[in-house]
Amino acid sequence: MFDYETIRVIWWLFIGVVGIAFALTEGFDFGVGTLLPFVGRNDIERRVIINTVGATWEGNQVWLILLGGAIFAIWPAVYATLFSGLYAAMLLVLFSLFFRPAGFDYRGKIEDPRWRNTWDWCLFLGGSLPPVLLGVLVGNLILGLPFHLDQDLRAFYDGSFRALLSPFALLCGVTGLLLTTFHGALFLKWRSEGVIHDRAVLAVEALGPMLLLALAAATLWVFVGIERPEITQMAANDAPSNPLNKTVIGNGAGWFGHFMAHAWMWLAPVAGFAGLALAWWLGKGESRMGAFMFSSLGIAGIALTVGFGLFPFLLISATDPRSSLTLWDASSSHSTMLLAFWITVVFLPIVLLYTRWVYKIIWGSVTEASVLKDTHTLY
Repeated sequence: MFDYETIRVIWWLFIGVVGIAFALTEGFDFGVGTLLPFVGRNDIERRVIINTVGATWEGNQVWLILLGGAIFAIWPAVYATLFSGLYAAMLLVLFSLFFRPAGFDYRGKIEDPRWRNTWDWCLFLGGSLPPVLLGVLVGNLILGLPFHLDQDLRAFYDGSFRALLSPFALLCGVTGLLLTTFHGALFLKWRSEGVIHDRAVLAVEALGPMLLLALAAATLWVFVGIERPEITQMAANDAPSNPLNKTVIGNGAGWFGHFMAHAWMWLAPVAGFAGLALAWWLGKGESRMGAFMFSSLGIAGIALTVGFGLFPFLLISATDPRSSLTLWDASSSHSTMLLAFWITVVFLPIVLLYTRWVYKIIWGSVTEASVLKDTHTLY
């Protein structure tokens, strides 16, 4: 039904959608966790905050697992290079996520202030560390990773963990933290009442300018100060995968030139900045759903900006541009991608419908009265 070239593009779009879904849903989970010790001043307030995401945080986290599994199945060369070369960094992300299930499940086991306060700070770490680390990862994807392929297509990582912590990557990490915290504050505002609602509004007011400033700095750095490789010759887009069957120069037109050559791509950064600016403006007022929706638009715009800017690259090699992996030369076989496509077409709509049903059932403001009334099923 689909030729090899088309199914590769379809899967690039599919995995992009999964990545955006993870950023949108797990993003407000991370943000709520980051805000927990500061917006909640006592145990009952913190229980209210926790229960705004208590029914959905596990399901939202599955998007990350789905993203990793999809990359493994569709772009095995990307999975092998990324997860082996950045093994220590990936383990650090995984370990930071461990704080979340432990914090949610153990916090309420003992009615002791010290016990619960300890787990509150664990939830804070589980909400703040992953977006920083994932932001650093995105920064390094933009800069390029130090790896090369030999003639047998074996990937060799040439860098160190310390090299990942460049100034630009750290700026991306800070931007990631501000982004999820801002998104979480808007979600918390939408689902809370009283003093928690008011403190969430104050958080939105404070975080909005910092986020826009950090995002503007990172965007300017990318478009002005970061080189982008350019493919000068490659095999046909429907050819079997072989990353070394192309010629690449390290200094191409750059990100700005890439976007100028495809003017429609400018819609992504415009949506990113406009969405977040409107979310901040509306979030300071009475708007709940509107502010959160614009924040979601902003996050989607940022993700699309990165995806469009890298296209057709998936992993850029900073040490050997020819070894860079693209969606044309790092994919699985045609039959594998077709089989995975039909599995996705069947099951992804079911997942989305179920997710929509879950949010419809649990939706509404979480209040102190509702938490005190339901002591058996709520955190």
